[in-house]
Amino acid sequence: MGKLQTNDIIVNIMIEFSKTIELFGLTTVEARLFAYLYLSEEDLTLDEMADALGKSKTSISTNIRSLAELNLVTRVWKKGVRKDLYQANSQLFKTFMTSFQRKWIDIARRQKISLEEINNHYKDKSSNELTLEEQTILTERLNEIIIFHAQIETLFKNMKPN
Repeated sequence: MGKLQTNDIIVNIMIEFSKTIELFGLTTVEARLFAYLYLSEEDLTLDEMADALGKSKTSISTNIRSLAELNLVTRVWKKGVRKDLYQANSQLFKTFMTSFQRKWIDIARRQKISLEEINNHYKDKSSNELTLEEQTILTERLNEIIIFHAQIETLFKNMKPN
C-alpha cells in the first residue's frame, strides 16, 4: 500500500474516531488532536501536532492542556529532547468513561444546587400571580426536578468504569 493511501486511511480513522470522542463533550479540535496523538506511533511535540492538523501552536497548546486536565494525554520526557512531548492515554474506555463520569457528576451537582437555590428563593416569596393550586404544582415539579438531578449524580457516582 502506498504512502498516500496509508495517510488517507489514517486521516479517515482520525476523523471518524474524533466524531465518537466529541460525544464525550470534547471540542472538534480537542477530539481530532486526541485521535491524531492516539494514532501516532511516537510521542509528539506541539509543533508536530500543529503542522499535522493545520492549527496554530497556540491553539494546539490550549487544547493539549484541556486534554491533559481530563487525563487523556500525558506530557512525557525523553533524554536529549528539549521540547515537551505528549502521548495519548491508551486505556480508552476507562479514561473516557472516568472523564465523562466526573463531568456528569459535576454538572448534575451544580444544577441541583442552582435548583435548590431557586426553590429556597421561591419558598420565601409567595406569588400573587399564581393560584395556590398552581404554586403547589410548580413546587412539586421543582422538587421532582431536584430529585432527578440527585439521581443522576448518584448514578454516575456509583458507576465503575472498567
